[in-house]
Amino acid sequence: MVVSRLKAISLSLPSLFLLAFHLSASQNVPEYSEAEHQQCVRKEHPTIAFEDLKPWVSNFTYPGVHDFSQLALDANRNQLIVGARNYLFRLSLHNVSLIQEECQNYVRVLIVYGKKVFTCGTNAFSPVCSSRQVGNLSKIIDRINGVARCPYDPRHNSTAVITSRGELYAATVIDFSGRDPAIYRSLGNVPPLRTAQYNSKWLNEPNFIAAYDIGLFTYFFFRENAVEHDCGKTVYSRVARVCKNDIGGRFLLEDTWTTFMKARLNCSRAGEIPFYYNELQSTFYLPEQDLIYGVFTTNVNSIAASAVCAFNLSAITQAFNGPFRYQENPRSAWLPTLNPIPNFQCGTLSDDSPNENLTERVLQDAQRLFLMNDVVQPVTVDPYVTQDSIRFSKLVVDIVQGKDTLYHVMYIGTEYGTILKALSTTNRSLRSCYLEEMQILPDGQREAIKSLQILHSDRSLFVGLNNGVLKIPLERCSMYRTEGECLGARDPYCGWDNKQKRCTTIEDSSNMSLWTQNITECPVKNLTTNGRLGPWSPWQPCEHSDGDSTGSCMCRSRSCDSPRPRCGGRGCEGARIEVANCSRNGAWTPWSSWAPCSTSCGIGFQVRQRSCSNPAPRYGGRVCVGQSREERFCNENSPCPLPIFWSSWGPWNKCSVNCGGGIHSRQRSCENGNTCPGCAVEYKTCNPESCPEVRRNTPWTPWMPVNITQNGARQEQRFRYTCRAQLSDPHELQFGRKKTESRFCPNDGSAVCDTDSLVDDLLKTGKTSARIINGGWSFWGAWSSCSRDCELGFRIRKRTCTNPEPKNGGLPCVGSAMEYQDCNPHPCPVKGSWSCWTPWSQCSATCGGGHYQRTRTCTNPAPSSGEDICIGLHTEEALCNTHPCEGGWSEWSEWSLCNEEGIQYRSRYCEVHSPDSSQCVGNSTQYQDCLYNEIPVILPASSIDESTNCGGFSLIHLIATGVSCFFGSSLLTFVIYVYCQRCQRQSQESTVIHPTTPNHLHYKGNTTPKNEKYTPMEFKTLNKNNLIPDDRTNFYPLQQTNVYTTTYYPSTLNKYDYRPEASPGRTFTNS
Repeated sequence: MVVSRLKAISLSLPSLFLLAFHLSASQNVPEYSEAEHQQCVRKEHPTIAFEDLKPWVSNFTYPGVHDFSQLALDANRNQLIVGARNYLFRLSLHNVSLIQEECQNYVRVLIVYGKKVFTCGTNAFSPVCSSRQVGNLSKIIDRINGVARCPYDPRHNSTAVITSRGELYAATVIDFSGRDPAIYRSLGNVPPLRTAQYNSKWLNEPNFIAAYDIGLFTYFFFRENAVEHDCGKTVYSRVARVCKNDIGGRFLLEDTWTTFMKARLNCSRAGEIPFYYNELQSTFYLPEQDLIYGVFTTNVNSIAASAVCAFNLSAITQAFNGPFRYQENPRSAWLPTLNPIPNFQCGTLSDDSPNENLTERVLQDAQRLFLMNDVVQPVTVDPYVTQDSIRFSKLVVDIVQGKDTLYHVMYIGTEYGTILKALSTTNRSLRSCYLEEMQILPDGQREAIKSLQILHSDRSLFVGLNNGVLKIPLERCSMYRTEGECLGARDPYCGWDNKQKRCTTIEDSSNMSLWTQNITECPVKNLTTNGRLGPWSPWQPCEHSDGDSTGSCMCRSRSCDSPRPRCGGRGCEGARIEVANCSRNGAWTPWSSWAPCSTSCGIGFQVRQRSCSNPAPRYGGRVCVGQSREERFCNENSPCPLPIFWSSWGPWNKCSVNCGGGIHSRQRSCENGNTCPGCAVEYKTCNPESCPEVRRNTPWTPWMPVNITQNGARQEQRFRYTCRAQLSDPHELQFGRKKTESRFCPNDGSAVCDTDSLVDDLLKTGKTSARIINGGWSFWGAWSSCSRDCELGFRIRKRTCTNPEPKNGGLPCVGSAMEYQDCNPHPCPVKGSWSCWTPWSQCSATCGGGHYQRTRTCTNPAPSSGEDICIGLHTEEALCNTHPCEGGWSEWSEWSLCNEEGIQYRSRYCEVHSPDSSQCVGNSTQYQDCLYNEIPVILPASSIDESTNCGGFSLIHLIATGVSCFFGSSLLTFVIYVYCQRCQRQSQESTVIHPTTPNHLHYKGNTTPKNEKYTPMEFKTLNKNNLIPDDRTNFYPLQQTNVYTTTYYPSTLNKYDYRPEASPGRTFTNS
């Protein structure tokens, strides 16, 4: 138990003196010093704390995955493609929830174009690129070599863009050591080209930032060591461009860019001695405005400072149309040189000779001229935003419609993991002011933002961090509750709706005339700070007095210092001191009342109890002394009367009947009294079996004459009856059928009849009996009702022998007076009823949560037609084997056979029905290169497979090998000599070619001989680093109309600021 307030507890003064002093000091509101007052009146930009921003943010993390540095938006399919270390993810744009995952390596190029995703990864220092379906990342459409498209080392930077014609422009290093940077074009229907190799005047330790496909050119933004700077070593930011239809030179600059030009970007603070921000960190392109924003910083070895500048595309074009800067020799100065083509435009390629205008003079001029003399100046003299003591890293820009004008809202990522929201404006009162600073990481945690992407249609900002991806809404107008808060935020997204009386966006406003904004000055942070209690101090022992005894307690305290009240803020609320675990001696409760006697008569006992809970001993207090239970005898003088009870049951008497169901009984008596509960006689049925039927016949009646003829012949009849009854009930006697016997008595006396004398008398008297009338049946009566409603009953009808009645000895009616007939043979209606449940089936999974089921049928009985069916479920399911699985994966399948690309794969599947985050981790498919015993030989110009049989070496083989080596070395020496002589006549600094006419690059890439002309290029340019391309025929479809870019740049790798411990970072540019 913890006591928050000191009630009924007296703490000793020596033990709690310090606590009481601390408590009294913390409860007083401090007096503010002059320095603190100055702090309260200073102005700061608003900050959104992590806890306040958290409800608005959606995040995605994945166990064990880091470096979420590649983000690619796919708005058409409402998904975000994310590249991280060893993983590719498809996330929902709505809440960055996981759609699909796929194993990969360090992803350094990630571009969504059309229905495909183009990815490149370092692949353990063996770069590989692949095209995948955008809706299913596991479906690999094509796999190609990643050299010159992706760096070997994940710490090296790169940027890439795929044009609408399917051409890939990549800027990266193409060797293992990172000493051969190149801007390289591949894929598509044009020949591959690259920048000059090992020429520092083209690219001098560059750090590539971004690439854009704009009109007829492809632009590259990067920073590099400035070759034209004579005093020491410095870094300049550059913009370079090449023509997209450049096909390289002839003899000179063969397989090399002929339209490569670069210019310096200037971002500086104006003054008598300008302050330069030389290192470009990030760019963002607004195609609607032809405007490119850039983040610039100082060198890492210098003081930390950052700036944001914007450049018009027209200013970049103007610099490229100006003069060049040229150095005649290494000892000469860099001097301006006139531009032979001041308004250069990319021309068209001719069908007959694509480079017929590339004369030797033109190529020599191109070798000398590539660095522009003029510097690209920003839109404004001073940067839009400047900040000291901090370095910016990433930048995206949104265009927002305000009440009166359009605003460019910049979101700037910092090296500390915060995002600054600022306006791009020429208004001096709004220059370099921040609308807010969002703290996207918990307090005490810092890391650089690796990527920023903006989705204008959804007004969402996507942030790539080392451990996950965040989605932040750009507008949060509902967080401003009052008109003062809404207008004071100076947020272009928000305004106060005077009709709705709330802060809304312009789209949600009820009426534009009633929607107001006040973006006239920078917003100011409210510095009023309410006090908050700090952490509790450690528990420490203290003493307390409880009546006549003392005991020990544990006490702790806290102060109002996290933070303390500032600038008029409220003081802390809550307990400052807590007391717990105080010791207490136990004491008995009063005795309870005596319980009832255990017997109602005779000697018994009574019990009473008490407990040691008044109070109970706690935390080392003494327990109670004595007994907690007392007993005593009771009812000593109340003897019990003799018990009244039933005697044992007597035997069963004889059954009342022998058959047909009777009863018999047995008896018992009440001993020691006459009122026992219950009955003294017990009855039971007996002999339930049916009695046998017994038949008895009556004696025959005397013979009676019938049908007497005139001559005395006659018939005689006699009768008898059959009686039948069950012996158990003789009163149920039933009459049987009448049996009749007849005989014929002739008149000749041949047969002696008993009625001869009677007949003789009749004949003698001459008197005959009255006319004999035989009986006749009446008509049948109506049928009676059926004896049963269903399942075959019977009905009867009757007739009487009254039509006529038999008279004067007439014969009775022959036949039955009663007739039976079956009726209602249809079955009785049956309501359906369930059968019993079947046993439970086997569980569908052995672990991780499966299910089993059981069934029943409506057949007990089945419902008849038209009757009610069974009500309820015919199948039941239940969970089973819910314990987690170990791993969850099945065993790997066997490796498949090698395909045409030399790749084999194997697969496995997840055995868990619903895996959690710790199960089925990894990819379901593995790929590996096929392993061959022989060493492959790649012939660039050969398309015919030749097989050779290897056998033993003979002397002839050795002689032939020696002669071949001699002639080969001689030929190679001669070629090298000729080449060196020729190079001496050319300037060693040349590597840029400018055609003398804008129409010299007319070329159609659908003719086979012209493509074959450039076949040796990649071997000449790339094989210097032991690289063999494999993309001659891997061209991308040309029906896409969008341009897709990706940029990756880690911490700078130049000699003067390379930090091995720096983690790689990447960014995506919008295009």
